[in-house]
Amino acid sequence: MIESKKDLKEYIMCDALASRRENIKPSLFGDEVWKFQRLLRKREYEINTLHGVKKLFLLPIIMVDKFRFHRLSLLLNFTIPLNVVGPGFSIAHPGTIVINPEARIGKNCRIQTGVTIGSTNGSEKAPRIGDNVFLGDGCKLIGDITIADDVAIGANAVVVKSIDEPGTTWGGVPARKISDNNSHSCLSPLIFNKG
Repeated sequence: MIESKKDLKEYIMCDALASRRENIKPSLFGDEVWKFQRLLRKREYEINTLHGVKKLFLLPIIMVDKFRFHRLSLLLNFTIPLNVVGPGFSIAHPGTIVINPEARIGKNCRIQTGVTIGSTNGSEKAPRIGDNVFLGDGCKLIGDITIADDVAIGANAVVVKSIDEPGTTWGGVPARKISDNNSHSCLSPLIFNKG
């Protein structure tokens, strides 16, 4: 969780490495996904750290950031709540991504388009995802489940039971183990080489 300006900078740097970016500044035109990710982190910082007089003083900036975050969420078709995803978050492309506010995602997670991480049957319990996880196009993770570290989940897989075996690849409907290969080949090598 982002609790200081130092944390904010660290999260943005980790997200840039996970997204294979050489520059943390977004391009003036285009680059909406990266603009969204930076704004996600800035909003988390604002929500977690700005209180009292400081919040009141910065209220105009906070309201503009809130509006921009909402607008980019609609434009990109992302439903990604604040304070759910750890550092090293990477979004592959614009397109539908839905994450339940009760979900918890560890560091270095890469999410493709069409992914849903949610609860079921009105439950408030949502998936808890470990570190270094790759979520392929269109996969669905549903219910009170846990995903181990270094897991890759293939395109269009439907995961409704916990995956307790770290360093494995899963696919199918319902998802089952398809190999002992970990997720590292699907993630940015920069996250494993940082000093």
